[in-house]
Amino acid sequence: MIGELKTIVLDARDIAGLSAFYTRLAGWTQRYADEEWITITTDDGWRIGLQAAPDHVPPRWPDPAFPQQVHLDVTVDDIEVAERAALPLGATRLPGQGDDWRVYADPAGKPFCLLWSA
Repeated sequence: MIGELKTIVLDARDIAGLSAFYTRLAGWTQRYADEEWITITTDDGWRIGLQAAPDHVPPRWPDPAFPQQVHLDVTVDDIEVAERAALPLGATRLPGQGDDWRVYADPAGKPFCLLWSA
């Protein structure tokens, strides 16, 4: 092994807004913030970095000319309830779903999925 994963980093134009979105959507905790970087953590120990990228071009799911780059899977007890809560936070429903998952974009345009936890 050469190293260990420390942080998953997402670039965005508005990192404060993206932090607010994920802390409310998934219950994550903002641990550090300045104008160029925000660190948020999950209850189970994951560390997510949000890096300011003023020129970031968001993906356009499912357009291959603007690929998704990265996505997060968020497990939920009830997708219908979770969707009704996520949309007012700034999530946007995208094409694509299965029996136990749906695709959305966060406020920075990055796709994420809500998955049934069952």
